[in-house]
Amino acid sequence: MSTKKTYEQAIEELSLMLLYLTRQQDRNEFCRYRELSWKGYNFDILDKMEKEELLWQPKSRRGYDKYLYLSEAGRKKAQKLLAEYGLPDQEMQEHFEFRYIRPEEAEQAAEIEQICFPPNEACTGKMMKDRVAAAPELFLVAVDRGNGKLAGFLCGLATDEYTFRDDFFSDTSLYQPEGKNVMLLGLDVLPEYRRQGLARELMYQYLRKEQERGRKMVILTCLKDKVKMYEKMGFTNRGLSDSTWGNVSWYEMTCVLNI
Repeated sequence: MSTKKTYEQAIEELSLMLLYLTRQQDRNEFCRYRELSWKGYNFDILDKMEKEELLWQPKSRRGYDKYLYLSEAGRKKAQKLLAEYGLPDQEMQEHFEFRYIRPEEAEQAAEIEQICFPPNEACTGKMMKDRVAAAPELFLVAVDRGNGKLAGFLCGLATDEYTFRDDFFSDTSLYQPEGKNVMLLGLDVLPEYRRQGLARELMYQYLRKEQERGRKMVILTCLKDKVKMYEKMGFTNRGLSDSTWGNVSWYEMTCVLNI
């Protein structure tokens, strides 16, 4: 590292990296997508980082709680610092880069959709490309760091509507960038990357990002055999949906992010 740091800068950076590396899944059943870090660092440094919006320290009537949450900016800065210091990240981050899709990756996403879903359920290549063009900031991808290819993705459209309808799959004009809610349109993971926790990581990262953006709710539809999987991710089953996509029965599920 070429720039010499002060003692205070080094302590702040090292504290942020340790908070990031030692984070763990929150056991709160209402927001399982959150990750918390336990306090064990200089309180003045933590207060400074909170002012810089790198983290958030919950506070109760008795004072600050013993844990905190890193913001999206805090997580990104920690990841950057780890790379600068040449330190390893957590295993999932070591294997995959999580970021928003790039225009040139639309074709890859369309191909993955055809692999992951049967013909009657898969969205067309045009639908996928339209989503990438209309709302890339709502199209989160996992990139295999080894080969640079997409391993999976999760995409959606923001709206002020509260109930899923099939038009969201094909009509990107329904997209409202400042919409209160997000309709999830596809969680796709290639077969060779399954059973590694990648689908859950994509979902949790997506929910954290949208929660910080102030979205109220995330809504999706799934087949009956996937209901339990999404319940484990923090979603609530609302029963049979009005969706008739692919001429099969779907269940509508919701996850509340902000009240």
